[in-house]
Amino acid sequence: MKRIIIAALTLGLWILGVAGDEKPPRQASSIPAAWSGKVTDAAQLPVEQNAWGTLKWVCNEKLMPGAQQTVGLATILPGKHNPVHYHPNCEEVLFVISGQGLQSYDGRTIPLKAGMTIRIPAKVKHNLVNTGTEPLRALVSFSSGDRKTVWIEGQPAKYKPPATHCTNRKQWGIRTNLCRGDYQQPGWTLASSGIERL
Repeated sequence: MKRIIIAALTLGLWILGVAGDEKPPRQASSIPAAWSGKVTDAAQLPVEQNAWGTLKWVCNEKLMPGAQQTVGLATILPGKHNPVHYHPNCEEVLFVISGQGLQSYDGRTIPLKAGMTIRIPAKVKHNLVNTGTEPLRALVSFSSGDRKTVWIEGQPAKYKPPATHCTNRKQWGIRTNLCRGDYQQPGWTLASSGIERL
């Protein structure tokens, strides 16, 4: 009986070893120890998941002590947006890698598409709505290794393509001009001419 138990355990360990060999080997970090804190590998960094998309930080004071910048990769899902916010201690530069969207900028808006860059000074309230059908991918950079963010409270905005009817009315405290859309956030509206501040 003792021999059967030992044989079963040995067989079990051998099966586990074979099954483990079938998995692709985990890649060790290709970053030499001498470069630790100076080089990051995006494939090894965590991703911040949000209802609107993702953020992956590739450089900041925590990842690279002494860094004077924060750099990240942002993805905004189709029809979604990041919340309105501002950065009290740094400016932001956003480069659109792929997709398209509508950038709000202290009460004004501008459409952005792949290849475009926008600089947003410190303390300017802003957010980005993905108006396309594919994820909007952007490289974001901040002039501080310890980027601070202040979120503006309010109900989450929703974006839907503009409706086909045209009006000029005020409803729920939001004025809609030209062809009405369904993007609604306190103080904002999306019309065919873009988001307008009331």
